[in-house]
Amino acid sequence: MDYSKITDHLYIGTTPRPEDYHTLRDMGVGLVINMRFERRPHPDPHDPPMPVLWLPSVDSPLFPISIKKLHQGVTAALETIRRGQAVYVHCHHGIHRGVAIGAAILIGLGLSAEEAMLLVKQHRQVADPHTWYIRRRIERFAAFWSQHQQEVSN
Repeated sequence: MDYSKITDHLYIGTTPRPEDYHTLRDMGVGLVINMRFERRPHPDPHDPPMPVLWLPSVDSPLFPISIKKLHQGVTAALETIRRGQAVYVHCHHGIHRGVAIGAAILIGLGLSAEEAMLLVKQHRQVADPHTWYIRRRIERFAAFWSQHQQEVSN
C-alpha cells in the first residue's frame, strides 16, 4: 500500500489489501473510501470490520466523477473526521480519482479548490489534480459545495 498523509485526518493512496487494514487502524483511520469502478473494496478481516464506502468511478474524461458521489464521500468523511478519526481515500494508483475525492474532502473542510489541489500535490508527489478533467470535477464540486452550504444555512 502506497499512501501519503495529506493532513492529520486525510490519507490518499493505492488500494489497500486485507492485510493493510491493521496499518490503517494504527494510523487512526475510521473510514476507507474506494473510488475504483473496476475493483470492489477488499473486506477488512477484523471484527468489527472498518467501514468502507465504495463510490465506483471511472478514470476517464468521457465519464466524469459524479458530483453526487463526491458529495456522498465528503459527507461520510466529515462525519468520520468530526469523531476524531482519519479517512483513507484511494483509487488504483492514488493519482486521479482518489485525489479528486481527497480534494473534495479538503473543500468540505473549508479550503478553496486551488488550496485543496495545492495541498494534495505538496504531500503526494504522484498526484495529478491539475489534469483537466480531474481539475474540472474538483472545481465543479467546490461550486456545488459553496451553493449547498448557502442553502443549508438559509
